[in-house]
Amino acid sequence: MPTTDDTSVPPGPLTGIKVLDLSVMISGPLAGMMLADQGADVIKVESPGLGDFMRYLGSSKGGMTGIFLNNNRGKRSIVIDLKKPEGIDLLKKLAATADVVIQNFRPGAVERLGIGYDDLRAVNPRLVYCSISGYGPDGPSSGHRVYDNVIQAASGLAGVQTDPRTGEPSLFRTLICDKVTSLTAAQAITAALFARAAGNAEGQHVVLAMLDAAVAFMWPDSGMDAVLLDDDANRTPTIGENYGITRLKDGFAAVSVVSDDEFRGLCATYGRPELADDPRFSSMMARGQNASQLVPLMSELNAQMEAADFVKRAQANDVPAASVVRIPDLPSQPQIENNKVFVEREHPTAGRVREPRPAARFSSTPARVGDFAPSAGQHSDDVVAEIGLDPVALRAAGVIH
Repeated sequence: MPTTDDTSVPPGPLTGIKVLDLSVMISGPLAGMMLADQGADVIKVESPGLGDFMRYLGSSKGGMTGIFLNNNRGKRSIVIDLKKPEGIDLLKKLAATADVVIQNFRPGAVERLGIGYDDLRAVNPRLVYCSISGYGPDGPSSGHRVYDNVIQAASGLAGVQTDPRTGEPSLFRTLICDKVTSLTAAQAITAALFARAAGNAEGQHVVLAMLDAAVAFMWPDSGMDAVLLDDDANRTPTIGENYGITRLKDGFAAVSVVSDDEFRGLCATYGRPELADDPRFSSMMARGQNASQLVPLMSELNAQMEAADFVKRAQANDVPAASVVRIPDLPSQPQIENNKVFVEREHPTAGRVREPRPAARFSSTPARVGDFAPSAGQHSDDVVAEIGLDPVALRAAGVIH
């Protein structure tokens, strides 16, 4: 929801869309937050007690964790006891007024509660219902509990990260599968909403497995060799297999040299322009054939250059290069500042916080950094009152908290 009541600010692209977010952790909540940033009214539905475990995980201040802030801004919160029949009835009443439901319970759980797609479609045929799970609703692994690192292993992503020197796979030190699933979910939900608006569907069930999202994310480049099934294919390493960090005299950088012009620029960066005309290195094919001679030479030249000077000279010679930036240094990077990536503001209990704005910039229907992630049940009374129910009575009955 917007952080301002200024009616002169254009509405976001999803203004008028109401979302019930029943999900926890990251794979669903981040998708809901992206919809909220784009103007949707996202109502986070939690259970009494623990609720979303992200409220308690990691760095915190004043009862608010950084990870919960990062995945739930712009939402309103209602706490409903779904173990009570009255709680299920309330959820169905809310679903009757909603456009979207997001849930990431384990397969079968929502059906047992009576709030699966068919149950809620009965009260709202126009509902876009997004079910997220680790492996999908059926199959040999369907019921298994997962976290991001487990899907990294199962999807091949950890295998892609295998160290060529040791043969040991490794994990991305970021929750890549959770976040890719969220991005996929948000795109699929908006596509389903478009299909509804265009008259191509009434409502529909969007089924999304983290495993499927991770494989689809990885395959376009990591599968560039595996996609060709015939034995006579001309095979080369994938682009990512050639990735490596450039170790310099006082730091690290990433640099990519593909074309002959880029290699010539790299040689000029080193102050060794004559290397570009060396027959061993003067073409892409020659460099590949003589990599055993080129790589040690480049390592020796890198060790003589300071990182800042290397990157500055490389960029001046039109060579793609950047220093390795650590998280604490990210906000002060000139391009990050230029793009106004981060917003800093005062949280009522957590103090000063820093958050990235929505990445996509809309010229006519701008997305916004929504209100702070809500406390549990912060909006329970308002949400039920909006659909004509008595919050006092529901609280007294223990249906809402």
